[in-house]
Amino acid sequence: MASIARNFLEINERIQAACGRVGREANEIRLIGVTKMVPVERIREGIEAGLRILGENYVQEARRKIEGLSDLSVSWHFIGHLQSNKARLVVEAFDWIHTVDRESLAREIDRQAHRRGKPVPVLLQVNTGQEDSKSGLPPEELLPFFERLSSWDGLDVRGLMALPPYYDDPDQVRPHFRRLRELLQELRERSATPEKLSELSMGMSHDFEAAIEEGATMVRIGTALFGTRPLS
Repeated sequence: MASIARNFLEINERIQAACGRVGREANEIRLIGVTKMVPVERIREGIEAGLRILGENYVQEARRKIEGLSDLSVSWHFIGHLQSNKARLVVEAFDWIHTVDRESLAREIDRQAHRRGKPVPVLLQVNTGQEDSKSGLPPEELLPFFERLSSWDGLDVRGLMALPPYYDDPDQVRPHFRRLRELLQELRERSATPEKLSELSMGMSHDFEAAIEEGATMVRIGTALFGTRPLS
């Protein structure tokens, strides 16, 4: 099995190269290690190699890992589809939520944030490919949704997230990455605090270099870091 430390080094070298091609600095990019179905001991290897942000899709799986890694200083990002009835658990356990895509969920996160006494950094998820199988706001609904959320001080909206259609050729995904960047710019133009809207969570193991070249600030990488995982 390939060394996680070696994978981590190679991914960071690829991030640096992608940044260099478009005149960006590598420190603009945050690498999120996607740990779905990854055992705690392998996650520890990633942290020992330098990984500092972990992304989880499922609340119960994540809570076991957060407890098992509580001796280490890492940031936990929730990157999966979130049901409103799980919002309390996620607000309590995670530092960021990437997948806010409907008002009922946003209201519950806001409510739980007020109970905790601290706003939650969130990203709004956009379904750029408008695929029925994926969550996320249709692009045309993003701006009114953002404007409704703007007065809810339990939500600290920091940018956008997308899970575009899969293509073997990363260049075919570029229009979706570009569209998300354009949508973020539209929000910035309408926001009273545009400087806070700085994050684009897009790009995974097979296409993160294209995502960086199109403006990603967070890339979510699992397989390229931890290797192939079981399907269930």
